[in-house]
Amino acid sequence: MRLVLIFFIGALFGLGIVISGMGNPAKVVNFFDIAGTWDPSLIFVMSGALAVTFVGYRVLVPTQRPLFDTSFHLPVAKQIDRRLVLGATTFGVGWGIAGFCPGGALPVLGAFDAPVWVFTGALIAGILAARLLPGLLARRASI
Repeated sequence: MRLVLIFFIGALFGLGIVISGMGNPAKVVNFFDIAGTWDPSLIFVMSGALAVTFVGYRVLVPTQRPLFDTSFHLPVAKQIDRRLVLGATTFGVGWGIAGFCPGGALPVLGAFDAPVWVFTGALIAGILAARLLPGLLARRASI
């Protein structure tokens, strides 16, 4: 049942991304082009996501545990550190340049459009680099 629910939620999210047009990188890039062809529709998509998240945190998190798990898995880190700032900056710059974020790119993979596949490959490479580089640098520093 858990996998069916995960699939349904993911499909609903992907459908929302496609219907809202956020799978189109030009629409996202136009949001960042305030002086040119500005498209404010991303604000409405983000507002809807924030509203759903707000309700979820207010209604679900106060319960003892989630329906299909033993506990909630919420972030525990509270401090803003160098790694967080660099990651957020990299994400923002990449989003502004490519017009894709992971949530918007994955539902569009089925269109077999080359730019989304290139973006997803770069995303995977970035995730691997973020996981492997700190260990490699620490080992090199200890030599």
